Amino acid sequence: MSESDCSRPPRHRTVIGDARRDGGLRLGELVAYRDLFRFLVWREIKVRYAQSALGVSWAIIQPLVSAVILMVVFGYVAGMDTEGGSKFLFYFCPLVPWTCFANSLTDGTASLVNNSAMLSKVYFPRVLLPLAATTARLLDFCVAFALLVLVVLLEGLSLRTDLWVLPLLIVLMLVAAAGWGLWLTAMAIQYRDVKYAITFVVQLLMYLSPVIYSASRIPDSLTLAGITFNPRYLYGLNPMAGVADGFRAAVLGTFPMPWDLILVGSGSALVIWFTGLRYFRRKERIFADVA
Repeated sequence: MSESDCSRPPRHRTVIGDARRDGGLRLGELVAYRDLFRFLVWREIKVRYAQSALGVSWAIIQPLVSAVILMVVFGYVAGMDTEGGSKFLFYFCPLVPWTCFANSLTDGTASLVNNSAMLSKVYFPRVLLPLAATTARLLDFCVAFALLVLVVLLEGLSLRTDLWVLPLLIVLMLVAAAGWGLWLTAMAIQYRDVKYAITFVVQLLMYLSPVIYSASRIPDSLTLAGITFNPRYLYGLNPMAGVADGFRAAVLGTFPMPWDLILVGSGSALVIWFTGLRYFRRKERIFADVA
């Protein structure tokens, strides 16, 4: 190599591709920026527990206290039927995935607003921010799930063979949280009302999910205005319906596995995720201007 070659500035290669090949979703970027994604997940975990006296213990305190309150109010005061078994586990089982889902949805919605300073600095796939915020909550879930297993063993219950369903339910929970997070964070960066409404939305979704009650209370047939239909299919459009009741069925075994809710919820979660990603990509070009 000659001296003149060494003094030349480095050559840059421009790759021109068709963003419509995958519907404009640019899924290849998620693979290309996987190292940045891992860094963002680790940053989310470190920032959350920085200067926190209790640290990761909050992952246990939140579902534990919520389960005790629900057990006292609905299990004892209201006398709601838990269909046998431990009243505490009846509420604690669905609260483990629900708490992770609710926190993931809240963090994902606020991800762009909280990182608005990054949006105008350098290019990177903005979709990594809500996805990292959602994925980071898996640490809290693992801690709370370990406590759930411990409580099950202390109650003298044996671990059931239906536990193989739990990884499917966890994936369904994450896909649903990420899908809704993509929709809401893309709207929250432009309409700040979304940030304030998310608390109400999470509370509403909790009542629409079988956390306080069992999905077995939803009838298989309902007649309305002379039309007979299965309301469980409509109820199952909420992906967390199958996740919450599926956890209860897999751990306690006192309820049948709600496969109808899980199947309908899986299809619904995939639709939410892909449409959310498409909406996010379409709005991505204005993020830096409105942040």
